[in-house]
Amino acid sequence: MQESPKYWKGIEELENSPEFVKNALTEFADFLPVKESTGGADATIAPRRDFLKLMGFGIAAATLASCEAPVRKAIPYLNKPEEVDPGIANFYASTFFNGQDYNSILVKTREGRPIKFEGNPESPITRGGLSARAQAVVLSLYDGGRLQHFAKKGAKIDKDQLDQEVRNALAGAGRIAIVSPTIISPSTKKVIAEFAGRFAGTEHVMYDVHSASGLLRANGGVVPAYDFSKADVIVSFGADFLGTWLSPVEYARQYITNRKVSKEKQTMSRHFQFESNMSLTGSNADVRVPLKPSEMGEAVLAVYNAVVGGGSASSYSNKQLQTAAAELKRAGARGLVVSGSNDPAVQTLVAAINQALGSAAVDVAAPSYIRQGDDARMSRLLRDISNGQVGAVIFYHANPVFDHPMGADLAAALKAGKVRTTISLNDRLDETGELCTYAAPDHHFLESWNDYEPKRGFLSLAQPVITPLFATRQAQDSLLTWAGNPTTYYNYLRNQWRGVLGGDFNKAWDKAVHDGVATGTATPALAAQTAPALDVTGAISAIKSAPKPSGIELAVYEKVGIGNGANLFANNPWLQELPDPVTKATWGNYVTVPRAYAAAQKWEQGDVVTVTANGKSIQLPVLIQPGQAAGTIGIALGYGRTNAGKVGNDLGKNVLPLLGMRSDAVNYVASVTLAATGTQEPIAQTQTHHTIMDRKQVVQEATLKQYIENPKEVTEYEKISTPDGLEKPNKVSLWQDYEYKNHHWGMAIDLNSCIGCGSCVIGCQAENNVAVVGKQEVINRREMHWMRIDRYYSSNHHKTEFETEGKLDTYAAMEDPSENPQVIFQPMLCQHCNHAPCETVCPVLATTHSSEGLNQMTYNRCVGTRYCANNCPYKVRRFNWFSYYSNEKFETVNGHMFTDLGRMVLNPDVTVRARGVMEKCSFCVQRIQLGKLEAKKQKRRPQDGEVVSACAQSCPTQAIVFGDMRDPNSRISQLLRREDGERAFHVLDSINVQPNVTYLTKIRNTESSEFNA
Repeated sequence: MQESPKYWKGIEELENSPEFVKNALTEFADFLPVKESTGGADATIAPRRDFLKLMGFGIAAATLASCEAPVRKAIPYLNKPEEVDPGIANFYASTFFNGQDYNSILVKTREGRPIKFEGNPESPITRGGLSARAQAVVLSLYDGGRLQHFAKKGAKIDKDQLDQEVRNALAGAGRIAIVSPTIISPSTKKVIAEFAGRFAGTEHVMYDVHSASGLLRANGGVVPAYDFSKADVIVSFGADFLGTWLSPVEYARQYITNRKVSKEKQTMSRHFQFESNMSLTGSNADVRVPLKPSEMGEAVLAVYNAVVGGGSASSYSNKQLQTAAAELKRAGARGLVVSGSNDPAVQTLVAAINQALGSAAVDVAAPSYIRQGDDARMSRLLRDISNGQVGAVIFYHANPVFDHPMGADLAAALKAGKVRTTISLNDRLDETGELCTYAAPDHHFLESWNDYEPKRGFLSLAQPVITPLFATRQAQDSLLTWAGNPTTYYNYLRNQWRGVLGGDFNKAWDKAVHDGVATGTATPALAAQTAPALDVTGAISAIKSAPKPSGIELAVYEKVGIGNGANLFANNPWLQELPDPVTKATWGNYVTVPRAYAAAQKWEQGDVVTVTANGKSIQLPVLIQPGQAAGTIGIALGYGRTNAGKVGNDLGKNVLPLLGMRSDAVNYVASVTLAATGTQEPIAQTQTHHTIMDRKQVVQEATLKQYIENPKEVTEYEKISTPDGLEKPNKVSLWQDYEYKNHHWGMAIDLNSCIGCGSCVIGCQAENNVAVVGKQEVINRREMHWMRIDRYYSSNHHKTEFETEGKLDTYAAMEDPSENPQVIFQPMLCQHCNHAPCETVCPVLATTHSSEGLNQMTYNRCVGTRYCANNCPYKVRRFNWFSYYSNEKFETVNGHMFTDLGRMVLNPDVTVRARGVMEKCSFCVQRIQLGKLEAKKQKRRPQDGEVVSACAQSCPTQAIVFGDMRDPNSRISQLLRREDGERAFHVLDSINVQPNVTYLTKIRNTESSEFNA
C-alpha cells in the first residue's frame, strides 16, 4: 500500500487519499454520494464543496460532543432589525415593581436578549441606584418554571375557550374580589375600575406581606414621603430603611448624602437604631440599641414625652434613648423619627414627634404610594371566603395561600369549593394558583407595557424589550377582554397618558418612553394634604394597656435578598445564593438567637429547634446572632415555598403561620416556645471561609471627633524605623515597579458609604457570568462570587496584642464579637496588586500583569494548580470545581442556567469558564476594552465616567469609584489626592503588594458632643 505523505499539500490531495476515502465511507456513509464502496482511490465521492461541509460538520460535532452540548443550527439575520447590531448592546428604559420593590432601570439587551439591568440615572427617586433584588430579576425572565400556557385545573386550555368560560362564570358570580399586592400603576387601577364597572359587586383588595397598614392608618391613609438627606439626627425604631422598609434604594442614596466626610465637609448625620434583630440599617447606625418588639411602644412614648412633653410616663428608658431624644429636640426641623412597627398607636406617636419637630424630612403633601395594603380588609375578605360569601376571586400577582398568616384557612376554603370561580393571573401555578380553576398567566414585566407612580408627581414607564417567550397574556389585557373592552392595554395606556403629557403628545410620549421617567401625576387629585389630626391620647392609652409578654418574643423580618418570597425572588438562584449582609448565610432561613441564650441552652450553631406559637410549629436550625435583643428570636419570612420552582422549593420554613390571625397591630409573636430536637442542619455561611480576619490593618475606623481634631491620625499606616530614628512607610520590595504610560485602572471604596446591601455582588454576577453552586457547595467553601462583602463585628478581645499608640483594632478577632457589636462592611475583590503574589507562582503564566495595571487571567492557559489561590493574601480567587452550567448535579440549584433558555441571560462578552480553571475579578475588562475602542473611533482618550465597572455602576450609594488613575482629572485621581495621608489605606498594607484598590477609613458619629445641627 502506498505510504501517506507526512504533510498534505492541500485539500485536493487529502480528499483523494485512500485513507480519507476509507474513513469517509465508514463515518459518513449516509451523507456521501458514493457510487461503489470499493474503499479505493477510484471511488467516486463528494466534490470539494461537500467535503468541506462534511469536515465542518465533523469538527463541529466533535467539538460539541466534547462539551456535551447538542448540535444547533445557526440562523442568520435575513432581514436584520434596524435597531439591532450583532455584538453591540442596546439599552431600553423601563421600570421594575412587583408590589414591593421599586426600581427605575435601564435594560441591557444583546441581539434581542435582556441580559442585565443598570440603574436609570434619569430617575429622581432611585437616581441610578439599584437593589440586589432588582439586579437579579432579569434572570426570572428565563425561568422555565413559569406557566407557559393558559390552563384549566392545571391542564392546557385554548385561550378563547378560557375567555368564554371566565366571562360566563363572572356574569353570574355576584360578589367578585380581585386580590393583589400594592399596585402603583394608575392605568392598571383604571383597568380594574373598568372591570368593576362591568361586573357589579367587584372589590379590589390590596395587601402587603411586609405591611405598612399601621403607618397608613396613623397618617390619614397615606405613607409620608421621607427624605433622609434633610435629617441631621435620625432615630429609627425597627425600620430597616436601608434594607427592606418601603423604598430602600431611594432612602440609601438620601441617607448617605449626610454620611460622606471630607476635608471640605466635616459633618455627619447621627443615626440611632432601636431594634430586635440585627438589621442592615442597624449595622450602619452610629448607636444601636437592642430592644424587644413589645418594648417599642414604650420607647417611642419616652421620646414623645421628651420631645413634645405631656402624655403618660413611659416604663422604658435608657441613656441612649435619652440622648436620642435630646438630640432630636436640638435638631428641630433637621430631626426625623421613623418606625417599622405595624401598630397604628406607635405610628401615631411617631407622626406626632415629627410634627412637633417640624421635620423637613417628612412630606405628606406628596406621599409615597409604595405601600397601600389594608390588613383589616384582607382579613375580612379571607373570612368571607371561608364562609362562602364570595362568588369569584381573581388573584393578581398575589399568593396568599403561602404569604398570609391565614393562608391555611384560604387553602381549605378553595379546596372545599367555597368559591365557585377562581382565577390566577400569576406567572406560575404557585401555592395559590394550583388551587384555582383557571390560570391566565401574566407576561413577565420585561414583556409588558405599564406605568407607575411610586410617589405623587413622579411617573415612570415600563416597555417590552423582548417578544413574549411563552403563550401568556398581560394581565391587564385579560381583565379588559373579560370586561368586553377590545382595546389593547398598550393603546389603553397611551390614552390614559394623553391627559398627563399634553402638548405634542407623540413627541412627549416618545421622550417619556426613551427616558423611562416623567413628571406629573396620573392619580386623581387629593384633598389638600396637611398634617393629619392625630389621636395621641388614644395611642398612648393603647400603648399603656398593651399586654406585657413574659416569654420569648419572635420578631419576623425580611431578608435583603429573598424579601417576601415572591415568585420572582424565591425561584431565583442568584438571590438564594446571595449571602445575607449580616448573617452571611445563604439558601434558607434559620432562628437567630442571642449568644447568652444559646449558651444557657447549650445550643451550638446548626442545632435544630422546634419553634411553637399559636398552635403551629416549625423546625429550623439555630444561628447565634450577636446583637439579637435579649429575650427575642428572629426568623425571616419568604421561605418554605412548595410551588415556586426547582430552585425555590423546600428551602427553609414558612414562619407566617406562627403569627396566627393577623391584626393591624401585629408583626411579631409575643410568646413562643423553643425546644431542641437533638438533630443538626448545617447553615451555608460564607464568612467562615475565604476570610482575612485576624490579620493586621484589614478594616479601619475612627470617630468624627478624631477626624475633626486631626484628619491625618484617623488611619494607621505601616511604617519602619530608620537608623536616624525616623519612621517611614515600608516600601521595601524585591519587585521592580511597573511604569504605566497610557492607562492605570484603579478603584476606591468608601467604607463610610458602603452599607453592605449586596447590589454590587449581584451586578458582578450578572455582568461576568458567575456561576451558582448551591447550598452544599457553599458549605464546602466553593462559592464562586468574584465580589464578596466581608462583614466585621467589633470585639472586646485581643486588646493587648493589637493595641498600638492608644488605638485598638477591635475588628481583628476571628468571629468572637461583642454582645452588641459595631459592624463594618468591606467589599472585597481582586486587588489587582502591582506586586501580585499570584503572578510569581503560576507555572504556566496563566495570571499576568497588564500594561494598564490589571491582574489578568488567561483561562485557556490555566491548568488548575491553584498555587495562585494559595498565594493570594486576600483570598479572592475562585476555582471552578465543576461545570456548573451543564452538570446534572447542579440542575436544581442552577435551575434556569441549566437550560438553553436560562443561558440566554449570559453575557456574550465574557467567557463562561470551564471546569478546572481559576477565575476572579477582572475589573470588568470587557467594559474597559469597549470604552477604549469607542474613544479610539473618535480619536480621543476615554473620558472619566465612560468606563465603569459593574459593581460601581450598581452601587446605590456610590461607595465605589472606578477610573483611570493616570487621568489627573478623573474622580478617582481627585479622590485619592484629597484623601492621601488621611482616610485612604490599602488592606494588608504591611505586605507591600501595592494593590490598585484603595479603601477609605470608616468614620462614626458616636460622640453626642460632636452633633452638628
